[in-house]
Amino acid sequence: MYFMALATDYDGTLAEEGTVRPETLEALRRLKETGRKLLLVTGRELPDLKRVFPEIDLFDKVVVENGALLYSPDSGEETPIAPAPPPEFVERLRQKGVDDISVGRSIVATWEPHQAAALEAINELGLELEIIFNKGAVMVLPTGVNKATGLKAALKEMQLSFLNVVAVGDAENDHALLRMCGCGAAVANALPALKDTADFVLEGARGEGVEELIAAMVARDYAFCANQRHQVPVGEGETGPVEIGPPDVLLIAGSSGAGKSTLATALSERLRERRFQFCVFDPAGDYEDLEGVVTVGNGSTTPTDSQVLEILANPDDNVVVSALGFEPKERPSFFAKLLPGLSALRARTGRPHWLIIDEAHHLMPAARDGEPEPLSEGISGMIMITDHPDAFSPKALAAVTAVVALGSEARQAIESFCGAVGEAPPAGLDQVREDDELLFWRRATGTFVQRIRAEKPKQVLRRQTRKHAEGHLGEEASFYFRGPENRMNLRAHNLTIFLQIAEGIDEETWEHHLRAGDYSKWFGDRIGDQDFAQEVAGIEEDRSLSPAASRKRLAEAVRRRYTLPASGKD
Repeated sequence: MYFMALATDYDGTLAEEGTVRPETLEALRRLKETGRKLLLVTGRELPDLKRVFPEIDLFDKVVVENGALLYSPDSGEETPIAPAPPPEFVERLRQKGVDDISVGRSIVATWEPHQAAALEAINELGLELEIIFNKGAVMVLPTGVNKATGLKAALKEMQLSFLNVVAVGDAENDHALLRMCGCGAAVANALPALKDTADFVLEGARGEGVEELIAAMVARDYAFCANQRHQVPVGEGETGPVEIGPPDVLLIAGSSGAGKSTLATALSERLRERRFQFCVFDPAGDYEDLEGVVTVGNGSTTPTDSQVLEILANPDDNVVVSALGFEPKERPSFFAKLLPGLSALRARTGRPHWLIIDEAHHLMPAARDGEPEPLSEGISGMIMITDHPDAFSPKALAAVTAVVALGSEARQAIESFCGAVGEAPPAGLDQVREDDELLFWRRATGTFVQRIRAEKPKQVLRRQTRKHAEGHLGEEASFYFRGPENRMNLRAHNLTIFLQIAEGIDEETWEHHLRAGDYSKWFGDRIGDQDFAQEVAGIEEDRSLSPAASRKRLAEAVRRRYTLPASGKD
């Protein structure tokens, strides 16, 4: 279940002339029976709402006064979100002849055409207030207070993400509400401008429209309102962006050093930009310094499932679970222990929206005799990274909806996956690819594989930086000094070796690669550091530099970027 809650306006949406139809009340009860939450978000004041709507206890949270006051029906607690209205403002309105005034805990409400008098009073007193309209009603509130801010406070108490909420309304004051939520709907009687804001317009007016919306939520969940807000770009194909969404399980496959972690890092950035919550299971410590996350565990300390779940309780927090402190044979057991808690959290809140699992073939292997299957039914919102796509449990393989294959063995990776699931490989595996192109295959939409240019990360992981500087890059990721006419074949399997070879080769070989832009291309395509690649390209393009000067400048830049030890020569 993806959409976990419904947030509805009252007048003109749920109710007609202040009254809610019995059929609409029954639809609300049916929605609650599915485990979803109900939130009422209205411009009315609480005493008035209780008077006209005795069934208020149906709702889990109620936001009144257009976002200024939060009410919890189960406890009767009232939580002000905005300050009380200035008494001098109310008095100034009365001095201007505005007698039809309602004063709440924070809101001051009247009717058109008194907005002119309200604006004059605000300006004369120098107050930080704003006017909000609602089909003839004129509401004055502290600046920045609206239905969206009120709903945000309610969702924080409920530990829900706005992405998992469907909102429905009819009037001017519902714009912010619909824009904020994961799906926004307008009833048929809504103002034209609000219909333009909504993701879709219901056929029914008022309560009948809400009943229609509830039926769609129960029957189709995410599928009834799939929109761009929930799509995550994987790369760019010939016909436009290639994306994945909440129902997907993406398999990233390729040989070691092909760039799988780099792509996963880029996807984590896109998830964060879209306010998705994600959890990374990191067996090798590759993601410990990922930006915008809390890391639990390291090389000397093992994480606990309770620590992970405590962090994920806040919808705004993302977590990296570093299993580096476990022995390799212990990691699958910890992963299996963590999964039930994550599944329970998802069932209750819809979060974390995405799980990113590196070295997934070790954590979800084909089951051995007597070992339970770690995955539950209904797998979705998962990114699995592997260099052995045929070594998964059958349940994990069956859940895969899309495959990204990288590196020189991309074709073999897809063929290996297809062999494991018993499907014919897609067409197009033989097509020629550029160096920076990957293969993308969506299983459900056809039998042809796409060539795409993958999303690039803006950050460089510290562990990856150490690996590039001192580790052992695979053959495909290494740099080869070959020179004109391929007269040599000197392989640099990390940056330290790269600089050592660069210092010793002849000027003709150095300039051959410099003028061809090979150095910047290597840093961008193989090392995955696009920002540094641009800096290197500037050195390559500077024709005023002698071979010795360009060699020295590039070496200095590499040492600065990757904190390599300086050599005695420089």
